[in-house]
Amino acid sequence: MTALPSWGAIVTESGTRFRLWAPDLASLRLCLPDSEDAMQATGDGWFSLTRQAPAGTAYAFGLPDGTRVPDPASRWQADNVHGKSIVTTPDYRWRHNRPDLPWHAAVIYECHIGTFTPQGTYRAAMAKLPHLADLGVTVLELMPVAHFGGDRGWGYDGVLPYAPHPAYGTPDDLRALIDAAHGHGLMVLLDVVYNHFGPEGNYLHQYASGFFEDRQTPWGPGIAYAAPPVRRFFIDNALYWLRDFNLDGLRLDAIDHIRDPDSDPEFLIALAQEIRAKIARPVHLTTEDNRNVTHLHARKGDAVPLMTAEWNDDWHNAAHVLLTGETAGYYSGFAADPTGLLARAMAKGYATTGAGGKGAPSGHFPPDVMINFMQNHDQIGNRAMGERLNVLAPEPALRAMQAVLLLSPHVPMIFMGDEWEEMNPFLFFAGFTGDLARAVTEGRRREFADFDSFAAQDVPDPIDLQSYHRSRIDWTKLDSHAGRTAFARYRDLLRLRRDRIVPLIPGTGPHSGQRLDAPDRCLAVDWRLGGGILSVRANLSPAAADLPAAAGEPIHLTGDTPGAPHSAAFWIA
Repeated sequence: MTALPSWGAIVTESGTRFRLWAPDLASLRLCLPDSEDAMQATGDGWFSLTRQAPAGTAYAFGLPDGTRVPDPASRWQADNVHGKSIVTTPDYRWRHNRPDLPWHAAVIYECHIGTFTPQGTYRAAMAKLPHLADLGVTVLELMPVAHFGGDRGWGYDGVLPYAPHPAYGTPDDLRALIDAAHGHGLMVLLDVVYNHFGPEGNYLHQYASGFFEDRQTPWGPGIAYAAPPVRRFFIDNALYWLRDFNLDGLRLDAIDHIRDPDSDPEFLIALAQEIRAKIARPVHLTTEDNRNVTHLHARKGDAVPLMTAEWNDDWHNAAHVLLTGETAGYYSGFAADPTGLLARAMAKGYATTGAGGKGAPSGHFPPDVMINFMQNHDQIGNRAMGERLNVLAPEPALRAMQAVLLLSPHVPMIFMGDEWEEMNPFLFFAGFTGDLARAVTEGRRREFADFDSFAAQDVPDPIDLQSYHRSRIDWTKLDSHAGRTAFARYRDLLRLRRDRIVPLIPGTGPHSGQRLDAPDRCLAVDWRLGGGILSVRANLSPAAADLPAAAGEPIHLTGDTPGAPHSAAFWIA
């Protein structure tokens, strides 16, 4: 029998069990619509009480000073992050089986529910699933949906990690989206944020100060992952999303800020081990981590003991510098040799040793450990004006790089709208109010105060509703000649990937990639895969170049001839 989660309101045969860790308090009350009862202290700072409170019952916790707070493990909120929590049950009737797709066949489509459709809801997104299936996507990745302050935002400021944000629909609406995606042959990953809590609606400090450390992250106090109740809060959260919502996996945000150096095992390893032990089906755990470490993604034969794959910022950063010439900020480390670093990332995985000189060589990994992308929500939205890459890079070079991304043996990821070359920006936006809203607006402008190319006051205000509306992708562009042409190109590349490249990947041994000498702004890489040799020869420059010969059958050419300006060619031997 599965043990009950430690935190939250859980409906059982004997009633609903309410449980909260509040070690700073001597007493705690459970506030129901018709009663207010003292909860039982059960030791180690835990309070518990079981009452007849069926699904739909509103509740809150009453602190000794009279304050009422929501459940930090609330599964659903009656209103906003400050209001009452609602008892729920996962009694959804699933209609479709999960797709039986191996990870090496993954093609990821990153999506923000609020800007993916004009309505910005789970139900509206369901109508777009046939489009994704036709495109050739196999994985829909949702940006965070955990409840955050305000009615709009990226989702990375969540404070109720178990509660889907009501702006997008109900928990069952989210289940219906996942169910429908499975019916279209798509796996679904959810982005989860375990490295901080957002600035509005986090009441843990009032009764569980031990949940946090003195350490600061870029977004707020660091979390005390070594504390057993804290560890359980997040591990149970991961299990909750995977079990109650039938998800195929999770994307773990910025794990370099999840620091637990003295625990054995460290939190991230414990989380992955428990998921593997308790969920008897394939689960894909992907990570974002600028440290370029390898111990979390180690393989045991064909088995995945811990994490499945890693977002490869090195690939993106080198490609971005090569395409745009931009070298400010974190691109500065790729300015001297973007061609060489991109080729290294293609052949070996990581191109650098990571932040602060940390990291490890990754060439021994199979290619599907690395998730490569030309842009994502961060790389677009963290720009002052939110420009997409097709606004910044020359069109012929962009076409060649698209082929390099989609036909290499690593896992490719595209951002919503890429497939018709969306021109709308993806801006940073939030729905905060009052002093917090003013602080966010002023902070955004300070962030870009030293830029010479625009005035700080011209940076779009994240709080302005228009910043949110401007970030919606425009589906009417798919019906234009340019949109149809771009979509057909993406679809053809992904079909070629599915039919010719994906079958080659199983059985690939360590150190499969080899970088060959090539002129500047040119790429020549061979991969010795389990089913054959895949070769790419790409010229991202405006002048013709002599590239190393490639053996085998030519399967794709972007451009006039191999080595022509802005060309990309692939062979299989």
